[in-house]
Amino acid sequence: MIEALLLMMGLGAVAGTLLGIASKIFYVWEDPRIALVVDCLAGANCGGCGYTGCGACAAAMVSGEAPVSACIVAGADGAAKVAAVLGLEAGAAEALTSQNTCTGGFRAPEKFSYMGVNDCRAAYLLYAGAKDCDVGCLGFGSCVKACVFDALKIGPDGYPVVDEEKCVGCGACEKACPKGIMQVRKPSDRLLHMNLVTDRLAPCRQTCPAEVNIPKYINHIKRGEYDKAWLTVMERNPLPLSTGRVCPHPCEDACRRALADDPVSINQLKRFCSDWVMNKGTSLKIPVAPDTGYKVAIVGGGPSGLSAAFYLRRLGHKVKIFEWLPKLGGMIYYGIPEYRLPKEILYEDINRIFGLGGIEVKTGVKFGVDFDLESLVGGGFDAVLMTIGAMNHASARIPDEDKVKGVLPATVYLRRQGLGDPCPIGKRVGVIGGGNVAMDCLRSSVRLGAEKVYCLYRRTIKEMPANVVEIEACEHEGIEFITLCTPTKFTTDEEGILTGIEYLKNELGEPDASGRRKPVPIEGSETVIPLDNFILAIGQTTDSAFADEEGTAVSRLETKWGAIVNDSDTHQTAIPYVFTSGDCAGPPGLLVAAVGAGRRAARGIHKYLMGEDMAFPPARLRVDSRRMKGHIPGTIFDSIEGIQRKGRIAQPELEPGSYERQHTYAEVDLTVTEEDALKEANRCMRCCLTCYNKDTS
Repeated sequence: MIEALLLMMGLGAVAGTLLGIASKIFYVWEDPRIALVVDCLAGANCGGCGYTGCGACAAAMVSGEAPVSACIVAGADGAAKVAAVLGLEAGAAEALTSQNTCTGGFRAPEKFSYMGVNDCRAAYLLYAGAKDCDVGCLGFGSCVKACVFDALKIGPDGYPVVDEEKCVGCGACEKACPKGIMQVRKPSDRLLHMNLVTDRLAPCRQTCPAEVNIPKYINHIKRGEYDKAWLTVMERNPLPLSTGRVCPHPCEDACRRALADDPVSINQLKRFCSDWVMNKGTSLKIPVAPDTGYKVAIVGGGPSGLSAAFYLRRLGHKVKIFEWLPKLGGMIYYGIPEYRLPKEILYEDINRIFGLGGIEVKTGVKFGVDFDLESLVGGGFDAVLMTIGAMNHASARIPDEDKVKGVLPATVYLRRQGLGDPCPIGKRVGVIGGGNVAMDCLRSSVRLGAEKVYCLYRRTIKEMPANVVEIEACEHEGIEFITLCTPTKFTTDEEGILTGIEYLKNELGEPDASGRRKPVPIEGSETVIPLDNFILAIGQTTDSAFADEEGTAVSRLETKWGAIVNDSDTHQTAIPYVFTSGDCAGPPGLLVAAVGAGRRAARGIHKYLMGEDMAFPPARLRVDSRRMKGHIPGTIFDSIEGIQRKGRIAQPELEPGSYERQHTYAEVDLTVTEEDALKEANRCMRCCLTCYNKDTS
C-alpha cells in the first residue's frame, strides 16, 4: 500500500514537471482585451460577422482585422463599448437588413404536385420547385427555420415577412434560400442596385425610368402607411413632389390592370403620399453612409444634378453644386410654369435633399467662365459630374427666325417667366411643336393675356409626344390645334415685326426612324395666319462650346450634336474623373428619366472613387419606356383573368374656363383626397414578375 502510494506520488511529480516544462514551451499569450470585448458583444455566436463565433470576432477586433462595428447583433451601442475598450472611434456603420423580394406566395400557380421533404432546398432540387414562376418563393420556410432571432415568418399570403425591428442582418436566411429571394443588404447596396432581368419586377417597375418600387409603395398606401410609401419612393426618386405633378407616367402604360380595366393612377398616388408627408411636416430619417473622405463637384443644379447629389451624399461623399442661374432646379424651375409645378413645391423637394447635410451649393457661376476643370481639381474635388442641361433651342429651319421681332425660343420664353422678368406678348400667339414644352408655352400664353393661341404641328394630335393630359388641358383652355402643317416663312411689317406665319399643309407618308408616319408637304397649299408672337418649341440643345477650347482639360471631352458623350451605363466620359448625366448627355427627355440618370451617374462615380468594378452585370434590364420595348420575357400579358372593371379615379383640377384657371398661375391639377387615394390603391393588383392579386369582390 505504501509502495503504491509512493509510486503514484512519483508519477504525479513527473507529470507535473513535464506539464510545467510544456507550458513554458507551448505557452500562448492571449490579449486580456479579448475577454473584455467578448463581454461587449451579443453572445449570439450567429456568424453574421463572418467569424466562427463571438470569441473569434473579438480577437479579430483586437488585432485590427475587423472593425469595432463587426457584431451586427450588438449594433451601435455594442460598437461604442468595444471602441471604449480598444481606445478607438466607433464610427457610424450602415445596418444590414434582410428583405424578401417575392410576393407570389399562395397566388403563384403550381406546375406539378410536390410530395417531398418540406424544405425549400430539397424542393428546389426537383425541377427548381413546383411553383410555376421559376424565380418565385417555394414557401416551405427554410429561411424562417434558419433565423435564430425570430425575425422571419411565413405570412398569411404564403411568403416570408421580415420583422425589421428584430432583423440583425446575419445573412442566415439568405444562405438558406435556394432561389436568392432573401437578400441581406446595406441601404447603400440597395441604392446602387439597378434593375436586372433576374429580379422579380412588375411591368410598371420595369417601365419606370427611375426604377421606383411601385407595387411596394402603393401597398403601403393601402395600409395607411403613407410615410413608408414616401420612403420607398425616395429610395429611387428624391423629387417625388415634382414628379408627382409633371411626370407623364410611362409606368401606367404597362399596368396590367389596363388589360381589363383602366390603369392604376400610379402618379397620383405618388403625389398623394408625398403631399401627405409635406403637409404633416413629418421628419423622416433617411440613412446616410459613413463619410468616405471624397468630394464630388456637380456642375448644374437641375433635376439630374440634384438627384446625383442626393445619392452621392447617401453613399457617404461630400458634394458641392455649381449653378450659373440664381435658383436651383434647371428646366423644372425655369421651364415648367407654376400652374403645373409651383416653385415652393419644387423647393420642398430640394430642401429635403439638402436636409441630408454634406451638400453645398454656389449659384451665379458659369462653367468655362467663372471656373473650369482645372480649378475644380485644384480645389480638391475627386470627381466631377457635368449636368449642364440643354438650355439652347433647336432651330425650326424657318428663314430669319433669329431676326424677326416677336419670334422667341421656348427656352427664353419660359425662362423669363421663371425669373419673373417682363414677358409682354400680343393678342395672337403661335407655338410650333408637339411636346410638353410646347404645351407649357401654349398654356402660359393664355395666362399672359393672349386672346387667340395656336399650336402648329406637322403631324396629327395622335402623334404628338406630349402627355395626353397636357394636350387635353390645352383644349380645355381654348387653344386651337393646327395640325398637319409645316411653317415655311414669316410675314412682317416694314420694321421687321412679325405679322403672321405662312405654312404648307401636310399629308402623312411612310413611317420614319421614330416609327411615326413622316409628314409630306402638299405643294400649292400655302396658308397664312396672322400672329403677334411665334414661339419655337421643337427641342433643346446643349451649349458645349467650352469643349472646343484647345489646350484645356475639358477639350478632351467628346461631343456629338452638342451632347457630351459618355458611357450609357457608368456615365463616365473620355476623362476618367468626369461624368455626365441628364439632358447634356442627350437627347433631352423626361424629368423622371433625368432622375434615373442622376442615380446611375452617382453609382458610376461611387464605383470609380472606391476603386470598384464600374461595369453593370450582364443581366442589366434595359427598357425603352417610350416605345414599351425590352421588358422581361413572359411578364407582358395579352389578357388577365379575375379582374372587375372599377374605373380609375378622376384627376381633380381647377374648373376649366374659370378666371383662376385662365388668368392666374394657380396650380391647375390638384391632389386627390385620402378617400380616393385608398380607393385607387386598392385597385392595384400588386403584381410581381408573373403573379397578381385578383379581385375578390
